[in-house]
Amino acid sequence: MKGSLHPKNNQTINPSGNESIRDVIERVSMKRRRFILTAVGTSVLTVLGDVSISGFLQSVEATPIPEGTGFGGIGFKSIPPNLNNPATGLLEKDLVSVPAGYKAEVLVAWGDPIMPGAPDWLSNASQNAAAQEKQFGMHADGMYYFPLPQERFIGQTLSSLRRSARSFLNQPLNRGLLCVNHEYTQEEILHPDGLTFTPATETTPAVGQPGSQVTIEKVRKSQAAHGVSVVEIFKNGNKWSFNRNSSYGRRITGNTEIRISGPAAGSALLKSKKFSITPNGSVDSGTLNDGHTAYGTLNNCANGHTPWGTYLTCEENWNGYFANPTEDVVSIPGIEKSDILAGQNRYGVSTSGFGYRWHEVDPRFDASTNPLEPHLFGWVVEIDPYNPQSKPVKRTALGRFKHESAQYVVDDNYYVAFYMGDDERNEYIYKFVCAKPLNPQNRDANRDLLDNGILYVAKFKDNGTGEWLPLVYGQRGLTPENGFRSQAEVLVKTRQAADRVGATMMDRPEWTAVRPRIGGFKEIEVYCTLTNNSRRGTEPVSSNEPDGTTGAGSARPPVDAANPRPDNRYGHIVRWREDGRSVKATTFRWDIFVECGDKSNSEPNLVGNIKGDDFGAPDGLWFDDFGRLWIQTDQAGDGLGDWVNIGSNVMMCADPNTKQIRRFLTSPTNCEVTGVVTTPDGKAMFINIQHPGDGSQPSNPTEFSNWPHSQGYGPSGRPRSSTVVITRNDGGIIGGL
Repeated sequence: MKGSLHPKNNQTINPSGNESIRDVIERVSMKRRRFILTAVGTSVLTVLGDVSISGFLQSVEATPIPEGTGFGGIGFKSIPPNLNNPATGLLEKDLVSVPAGYKAEVLVAWGDPIMPGAPDWLSNASQNAAAQEKQFGMHADGMYYFPLPQERFIGQTLSSLRRSARSFLNQPLNRGLLCVNHEYTQEEILHPDGLTFTPATETTPAVGQPGSQVTIEKVRKSQAAHGVSVVEIFKNGNKWSFNRNSSYGRRITGNTEIRISGPAAGSALLKSKKFSITPNGSVDSGTLNDGHTAYGTLNNCANGHTPWGTYLTCEENWNGYFANPTEDVVSIPGIEKSDILAGQNRYGVSTSGFGYRWHEVDPRFDASTNPLEPHLFGWVVEIDPYNPQSKPVKRTALGRFKHESAQYVVDDNYYVAFYMGDDERNEYIYKFVCAKPLNPQNRDANRDLLDNGILYVAKFKDNGTGEWLPLVYGQRGLTPENGFRSQAEVLVKTRQAADRVGATMMDRPEWTAVRPRIGGFKEIEVYCTLTNNSRRGTEPVSSNEPDGTTGAGSARPPVDAANPRPDNRYGHIVRWREDGRSVKATTFRWDIFVECGDKSNSEPNLVGNIKGDDFGAPDGLWFDDFGRLWIQTDQAGDGLGDWVNIGSNVMMCADPNTKQIRRFLTSPTNCEVTGVVTTPDGKAMFINIQHPGDGSQPSNPTEFSNWPHSQGYGPSGRPRSSTVVITRNDGGIIGGL
């Protein structure tokens, strides 16, 4: 679960009425849903060549790959869960714990200075927005490591990429740039006096409490704590640190100017009101944005990167920063009011948002008077970490929804695809295939690959096969009579387009991960976490209407083959292989990698089928270059209720061949474990701890947690989301033998 200002995303906002695979599942033999393994093919190019080549999967019950093929082994013993202590009502350890022989240290925390001129963090949180704009943001999430110098990451030819990849294993890596997302803010501890509110539930919106005060100063600080941080980090001896005065240090915030590119750029649907954004308020200029410019990126959750060395940050729950208190909108020439309101309904823009209350003092976020501003959010944003002067770019060809992750594959013909989830109950899995192949000899030639291509949405069939359905104007009902007048409109209304073509509703598709092509493994194999869905298989049954008109939070789809459990509290992980080992394939084969659960639970539906340690609510997902699958969880984190035997959130390590899963890391209380990457040599791993101690009151910030102070970092005063670096005492590869 996200923190208290976040939706649980265990709410249906999907209105379409597409076919459920469960309609025929009872008469389908499980044997028909097994993977069909194919012969070994040629290797695929990625930026790290032979080391980090990626792959995908095709079945429902995968035939195990021979031992040692495409997998480097798990070399640690599981650690015990961090369970709730009934005497105190808190978890046993307010720490990040890792196996014996490993060390976890805090690298950088919310408020730390990361660029020239940034002040030190103040433990009473009294720093203002101007300070926060130069400090590490709040609630870190997805991230990626880019080695320095730049040439170590970006080669000019295929052969140099491969030589570089091999050299990573033999040369020390001691300096790089860490791009880190900042998903949201915890207003209770962001400000000295907090910002009180009643959190949203499934039936009631979030509202401000009497006597609480929202000011433009608080809103500007909150916006400054969102976005992305670019942090230079380095290793000195055996210790990793960050450079507080780095020329690469950068903050992209909720107000940073961003270019819009791709098919939707310049569309009338993106021409919102233009405001002059100042520390004291947003002043209406009386003109419109040009459709090529946006201001800010928000709710940056999962992430990705490109083969040409740029960072991708994904805008997830952006809808909650907007509010439409009137349930109406001002008239926009050429655009029907009903169309705008239907879109706000489909994407979950409500009368009060998540309780941030920005719209009360910043009219840019009032969706009734500035109704096109929400169209500027929900995109994948590309950032060049090596060029601090470069302008971020919102790539509209990848669609608009609650983006989770954007992981790429380059196939044998150098064509590139990116795989993405839409993190909402009953939403969809997507892939975007670039129109032109990658040019491995010229980085700049790839700069606009993300502007042209085909966006697809997945349909999972009952027999273990699937189909990629193109979201292309004029095809499959994406026509003017159905509300789609151009490709730009298809992309702005991606959810409605997926409803129309008949995609499969999934149980909260979150992160995607691509299996490396190593050790003779040559398939294109992709995994996706499906975190939970308490409405799956409940009454009264309802599904997505193809016209995209059903209200947010109303669908209760039946179970189906890809989402087989009613009241899916613990979630599962699905995987698939592209047919023909081509990213251009329009068909695939799939299976369920694991159904999460608690083996001690008395309800059979909640036990799962885990081979190893129990866990639930899978969220973060990532393959290292040695074939280990790392799984991170996002549940309440307090060790209560359904989690009494599982405890705090964790990071697991899985063998993709045998499905064996071991617990590698446990977290402090009331937090999420998220974001994972290693240095290319695999000897330093970075993870994030988000919203530790969530739920505390402004009068008592450390009520539930004093992390990272409890881990030996920084002053006491309030919990701080932080990036943690994990190393082995013997200097070996993380997770390795």
